[in-house]
Amino acid sequence: MYRHYPLFIRLWHLLNALLFLCLIVTGLNMQFSDPDHPFLSLEASVNLHKICGVLVTINYLLFFIGNILSGNGKNYIVKIRGLVKKITLQVKYYITRSWKRTEPPFPVTSGQKFNPLQALSYSTTMYVGVPLLFLTGLGLLFPKIIIEKIFGISGLLLTDIIHVALGFLLFLFMLVHIYMCTLGKTSSGSFRAIITGWQELERES
Repeated sequence: MYRHYPLFIRLWHLLNALLFLCLIVTGLNMQFSDPDHPFLSLEASVNLHKICGVLVTINYLLFFIGNILSGNGKNYIVKIRGLVKKITLQVKYYITRSWKRTEPPFPVTSGQKFNPLQALSYSTTMYVGVPLLFLTGLGLLFPKIIIEKIFGISGLLLTDIIHVALGFLLFLFMLVHIYMCTLGKTSSGSFRAIITGWQELERES
């Protein structure tokens, strides 16, 4: 049996990945490139970063609305009861699965898209980290809306620090997310599913 991923989710995911990659490259270029030998000019990096930032924000709003209308948002609901125990089981499975052929404690079924660890990390990222990244990015795009001083610190500087820190954390999340996608029933199953729309279930629901 297979689980079907709607076209809007797959298109959103692919577009989101491309835009975030662009934001990562231009963000790193603005922070660390050699002014005398830049990968991209500072002006080009800033302009491209702004454009991709606006597009990824619009894409996020479509994701948010789509989750509500399609019911996909239920996958991002974290069940607090027994959460620590469930995450411990999932982490233990990830650590030992390379030499123990055990069944996943929370397999993918037609009614369960994420295991508890995924649900927690994805919901925190998509409903806390990403919106904060957009808000700080909006502040940097329109600095006049930023409070001038926050606890005696420049509001613009603080906003910039938070934006860069969030960008770095989401970059790490992206790397971990790619790796975690290889830990399904097959190492390529998740990548194939986001293209074809069909993912083989780990257990019948």
